Amino acid sequence: AQADVGIAIGAGTDVAMGAAAIVLMRSELSGICLAFDISRATLKRIKLNLGLSLVYNTIGIPAAAGLLFPWTGMTLPPWAASFAMAMSSVCVVCSSLTLNFFTPEDLAAENARDQARRRE
Repeated sequence: AQADVGIAIGAGTDVAMGAAAIVLMRSELSGICLAFDISRATLKRIKLNLGLSLVYNTIGIPAAAGLLFPWTGMTLPPWAASFAMAMSSVCVVCSSLTLNFFTPEDLAAENARDQARRRE
């Protein structure tokens, strides 16, 4: 059997910390739960950013290519298209920066709501 993720405690040896993917700075195993909570929140944010980018680009690229011209009579100037693509990247970065406000309690409450919905 092989582990998917290596976890070391900060009080351990340098070899163990060097080989581990996650190093707990305190000698408390509760940090493992926190690491998994952070990774779940990060994965949710990645999926949200991917979905929003997909929708944004599905609408924006045809508009920039002039696909809407036969119905609206308007085209999107190149500067506007490039500005829209830049703003897409800014939105993804700002959305990702919201992970700085992550607290484990928020995720615990969200998980409780999810479990309650599943029971219904």
